[in-house]
Amino acid sequence: MSGEPTVGDVFGEMIRDAYAVSTGIGPRPLVGGRLPRPVIEIIERDDGLVNGAPTEHYLDPPERWQPYDHRAVDRVHGQVLDIGVGGGRIALHLQERGVPVTGLDTSIGALRVSRHRGVRDLVLGTVDEHVADGRRYDTFLLLGNNLGLFEGRERAPALLAALAALARPGAQVIAHGTDPYGTTDPVHTGYHERNRRRGRLGGQLRLRLRYRLLGTEWFDYLVCSVEEFAELVQGSPWRLVDVDDRDHPYYLATLRLA
Repeated sequence: MSGEPTVGDVFGEMIRDAYAVSTGIGPRPLVGGRLPRPVIEIIERDDGLVNGAPTEHYLDPPERWQPYDHRAVDRVHGQVLDIGVGGGRIALHLQERGVPVTGLDTSIGALRVSRHRGVRDLVLGTVDEHVADGRRYDTFLLLGNNLGLFEGRERAPALLAALAALARPGAQVIAHGTDPYGTTDPVHTGYHERNRRRGRLGGQLRLRLRYRLLGTEWFDYLVCSVEEFAELVQGSPWRLVDVDDRDHPYYLATLRLA
């Protein structure tokens, strides 16, 4: 038997089970209304570091959100695209406020949970693939640390171009990021230096997710400083117009279509 996981919809399986835990609704056997084990997201880095995190926050109602999430949704205007909609926590809140919102995700399982929770407008695919659908938006949300979807210097120009192709005049991107460089932990500082020696950004993570018997393919996920993000945006159709870092190391970066 191989010790490697089967590649599959890791996030979808995980969010489905997290939803079953919180509601008692789900396909797996429940004990006393709960799964007989915790639902933990396993994040594996390419240097061998493994972290585990509980998954409940993907389904959190607004009263459990971090302050920066509230500030982000208060800034939206017009038609909104929630990129990486996940379990639908942001999209549901916007719907309840009467904001027209579309949820986009690459996980079929996550979209099923979002739909079951009441999100009405959902699209399966990447930002690049969604361009062909001909829809246009005024606000793009990349919350839940999803500034990471910029990946690095190679991917950022294409993502910024795809967002511009989906944008109406005056559109904005509101992205939640984390500055990784305040740590003194040698496990992380050593990783940053290893990345730089390879010509990558220090916080350009190479990851895969694991859940039960499933794993994702390896992918890049960017954790960067505001200064690094500003450099990635230069030369694109977008301009960095605001940075809210009052919750440092977390920040909200707002881009506006030039």
